[in-house]
Amino acid sequence: MKRFLDRILRALLTGLHIILKSFWFIRRPKTFGVHAIPLTPEGRLVLVKLRYAPGWRVPGGGRSKREDPVDGALRELREEIGMTSHGAVEPVRDFDELTDFKRDTVTLVVVRDVRYRPGWSWEVEQVREVDPNSLPADISARSLAWIEAARPLL
Repeated sequence: MKRFLDRILRALLTGLHIILKSFWFIRRPKTFGVHAIPLTPEGRLVLVKLRYAPGWRVPGGGRSKREDPVDGALRELREEIGMTSHGAVEPVRDFDELTDFKRDTVTLVVVRDVRYRPGWSWEVEQVREVDPNSLPADISARSLAWIEAARPLL
């Protein structure tokens, strides 16, 4: 039953994402985002698989223009992986990107010593730890680029 509900939720969220992309195609909004490279105390990288997008990804999402990027990244980690504690946070850099027809400024941070307890999420289907030097074959291209940008800090 859970698997059936997950499939329905994936279809609904994918459809909603397509509708939003159509809206963004017309409006071309300026947005702000944050993404985190969460590392466990053992040095493993935590990735998420979203219900509405293919591939493994680094956790993250949108933020308001006024929200501090580090605060936004930590909020996203609490929401997406159930982060319960963390160590040092190191900003990597900002990226100006065209994402789903949005003009997006994304701040990337590395968060060390992340401890987490995943719970159920409408957005995140799976959470997984990987060796940063052995990434899954189906990692998203954008996440791969962000990980490579942060590589000197890993």
